[in-house]
Amino acid sequence: MNEIKEGIKKDLNIFKDNNFNSNNPISHSNPIKSNDLKYVKTTDGRLYAVRTDRRRIFMPNEWELFFNALRNKNKRKFDFLLNTGARFDEATHIRPQDFDFERNNVRLWKTKTKARKGEKIGKPRTISLSSQYAGRIKKYIERKDIRPDEYLFKQKLVSANALMKRILKKIGVKDYYNFSSHNIRKTHGMYLKALGIDIAEICTRLGHDYDTYISHYGSADIFSEKDMRQIRELLGDLYIRQRRY
Repeated sequence: MNEIKEGIKKDLNIFKDNNFNSNNPISHSNPIKSNDLKYVKTTDGRLYAVRTDRRRIFMPNEWELFFNALRNKNKRKFDFLLNTGARFDEATHIRPQDFDFERNNVRLWKTKTKARKGEKIGKPRTISLSSQYAGRIKKYIERKDIRPDEYLFKQKLVSANALMKRILKKIGVKDYYNFSSHNIRKTHGMYLKALGIDIAEICTRLGHDYDTYISHYGSADIFSEKDMRQIRELLGDLYIRQRRY
C-alpha cells in the first residue's frame, strides 16, 4: 500500500474522460485499458491511473513531432529540459543570472534533497550546454528583457504534464499516458548514453549515483543510425566542443 501511495505522490496521471483535465481523476466508466497502467481508488472514491513503466523515453522523431506541435510560449521550458536533463523543479528555479554564456553552462541551485543519504539540502551542480542551446536561450532572455533574478519558466508541473499528454495523443503516440516531464530527463540520459558519453559523467550531470542510473536509465541500445544522427542534431555540440583542445 505504501508503494501505491508513493507512486501516486510521485507521478499521478490524472484524467477525466480522456480529456486531460488536470484537476479531475479518470472516468470510472471509461478507464484506459493498458498493461502500462494500474488503477487505484482513493478513499473519496476517485480512480487514479498510475504508470507501471517509468522508463519510456522519446524516440528522436517523437520529440521533434512533439516539440514542433507546441506553441512558442510553451517551447522554452521543454527545450531546457531536453538539453539539460534537469528535473522539472530544478528548471522552475532557473534565472538568467544562473547562466554563464562565456563558458556555456548553467548552475542548478534548487536540486533534489536526498534525505536517505543524509542530506539536509540539495547539492547545487553546474552542467554544460551546447553552444546552440546557449545561443537560443540567451536570445530569448534578451528579447524578453528578463531581469537577472527573474525566474525564466513559470509553467506548473501538473499543467505541463497534462499538456504533454494532450499533444502526444494529438500527434499519434499510442502510449501517450506513459509520459510526464520526468520522461524528458530519462530521454536526455539515454541520448547521452547512446552517444557514448561516460556513465560517470552522465551521473554527475543528472545528480545520480551509479546504482540509481543503472536502475532507472540502464537499457540496451535501441537507436538506429538515423536516430543517432537526429540525437546529435537535437543536442548540438554538447560534449563535442569541450574535446577540441
